[in-house]
Amino acid sequence: MDTELARTFLTVVASGNFVSAAEQLHVSQSTVSARIQSLEEQLGCTLFVRNKAGTMLTQAGRQFQRHASTLVRTLELARHDIGLPAGFTGTLTIGGRIGLWEEFLLRWLPDMHRSNPTISIRIESGLEPEIMQGLIEGRLDIGVMYTPQIRPGLQIQQLFEDRLVMVSTEPSSPPTPQAGYVYVDWGPEFYARHSASFPSFGGSALSANVGWLGMQHIIKNGGSGYFPARIVANHIAAKELHIVAGAPEFFMPAYVVFPIDRDDRVIDNALTIIHRIASQQSISPRESQRPKRTRAAKF
Repeated sequence: MDTELARTFLTVVASGNFVSAAEQLHVSQSTVSARIQSLEEQLGCTLFVRNKAGTMLTQAGRQFQRHASTLVRTLELARHDIGLPAGFTGTLTIGGRIGLWEEFLLRWLPDMHRSNPTISIRIESGLEPEIMQGLIEGRLDIGVMYTPQIRPGLQIQQLFEDRLVMVSTEPSSPPTPQAGYVYVDWGPEFYARHSASFPSFGGSALSANVGWLGMQHIIKNGGSGYFPARIVANHIAAKELHIVAGAPEFFMPAYVVFPIDRDDRVIDNALTIIHRIASQQSISPRESQRPKRTRAAKF
């Protein structure tokens, strides 16, 4: 079977409809439909039922999903193994949000190297849809993110809660978005809570989907924005940034996602280290300056 057909099938499953799958694969919707039709003809069954809400897996589709994931994952593992650098015995690929690499996964990485010196590690950054797609297709062994999706064959575990605080380059900034405020997209839960806390907020002149970019802009040009407390702690200590007194806080759970049916000592060891680092994670650099607490909806 052509693995491209299996990959297309998994993309439709992850995106929920043929249109979004076509956008992710950078092909036309008719190409996606043709691939799924070819796959159904080869398997002799119907994999999807289309309705106004999108696509739904049939019973046969649900059964094939596990095999499709295994097929794509096997190919990716073969590519990794064939391309192993000299002196290494295996590989591990992990993906995470950039904001979760900072001051968290970058602390995990050296511990992982020390514990597994013969394992070649590939690290990637991306947003939740990309990371979930990588896990479904088998390109990623582990994903770390804020808003995972429940998918067959994948296990989700909560790591810790990130405390998002409003910080500003001005020591006495008002507790609402002002001129120079940078809106950082921390996901749909953050958007909902942010909108409820600031109903008159009409949008900012600058928005970013990567927290690091927004923070660097603010530090260099002035302004304010919401960032995880663990990331801005050093900048607060250096008085480059200041926690805005009276501004609401938002709590975002961080999760790790990985295959349920894994049979890999390296992945288990990586997860153990991730949980250890998470248990040590400090998310509140200034406990004494806690304003109103707003919790993001849990996954």
